[in-house]
Amino acid sequence: MIKRQQVKEQTSKWAGDLISIRRYLHAHPELSFKEENTAQYISSLLDEWGISYTKGIAGHGISGLIKGKNHHKKVVALRADIDALPIYEKNNISYKSKNKGIMHACGHDVHTTCLLGTIKFLNLNKDNFEGSVKFIFQPAEEKLPGGAIQMIKAGILKNPVPDVMIGQHVFPDLEVGKVGFRAGMYMASADEINLYIRGKGGHAAMPEKIDDTVLGMAEIISSLQKIVSRKAPPSVPTVLSFGKVVANGAHNVIPSEVIVQGTFRTFDEIWRKKAHYLISKMAKDVADSQGLECDVIIDKGYPFLKNDSLVTQVVRNAAEEYLGKDNVVELPIRMTAEDFASFAQLIPSAFYRLGTANKDKGIVNGLHTPNFNVDEKSIEIGTGLMIWNTLKLLLI
Repeated sequence: MIKRQQVKEQTSKWAGDLISIRRYLHAHPELSFKEENTAQYISSLLDEWGISYTKGIAGHGISGLIKGKNHHKKVVALRADIDALPIYEKNNISYKSKNKGIMHACGHDVHTTCLLGTIKFLNLNKDNFEGSVKFIFQPAEEKLPGGAIQMIKAGILKNPVPDVMIGQHVFPDLEVGKVGFRAGMYMASADEINLYIRGKGGHAAMPEKIDDTVLGMAEIISSLQKIVSRKAPPSVPTVLSFGKVVANGAHNVIPSEVIVQGTFRTFDEIWRKKAHYLISKMAKDVADSQGLECDVIIDKGYPFLKNDSLVTQVVRNAAEEYLGKDNVVELPIRMTAEDFASFAQLIPSAFYRLGTANKDKGIVNGLHTPNFNVDEKSIEIGTGLMIWNTLKLLLI
């Protein structure tokens, strides 16, 4: 029987090594589907620790199985994502990204480090627990179609099939030492909306001789908001936002094409499908009323993330034991999306948040920003908590 104090003492002893791993990963980020060197680094550590694994899954994914006593009794799966974002880092730190324009601005370096520490501990103590632990280092969380669905298609959830699964994600909204949980619906689905508005461009001073693609674009964007305000079910949170408009004209030139890109997010699959139809129809109808053409391409992304009630309660209780009840909080739903949802749709799962902020140290910047960083005490905490959560899940 592995004791909580044993986990805390070991992760404290390893804290320096874990921070070094995280800093290496942070300094050498790689974009989605291009994580070759990251995978090689993870593999080198697993080799050093004598942990067997399979690599090259759905690109650069890695997975393996740590077998405890009676290893068929239960299988708990642990997942960490390994890719980074196309962001120029602005932090003035010794381990600043060496890959220009690429940054671990979403904490995947922390996720990977915590999972590495967890499986190292479990492998050293595999004679002291029953069941098996499947570890998954997932590529391409940040880019559609996402590495999760690609790994699922490659059979990652087979041989053996996990009974339960957990994912841990950094959260700069919480101070280091705290963690957050939410059972049921937690994060939204995410789809990419692409509009291509076309017409006869020309001189802006002679609007009677051209098709005003820019004005049409403005009316289409405005009209599409009515889908959310007038058609969305009142009980289903929904967001439709457009973040990119490319109208490559000039002060006095109306372009022949305007490109619009946005995101649609919600928590209901029936409404999601209906909304896709309404977006396409309305965009085309408004364009037609202006004498324009509009091609609509909707790239269906990650599903909504729903945490299993039982699994969430088990890991929440474990967190209260490990960190104290005062350090465990209830999370609100979020309109952000997460690739882990593809796993959670198939396996009873819990996706929880690890506090990484430290206001006294000025570590407060949000995810996906060029100044994002974490209080590195969170790495020791996150590793220990993942170990303790895993041990508790093996008992249910």
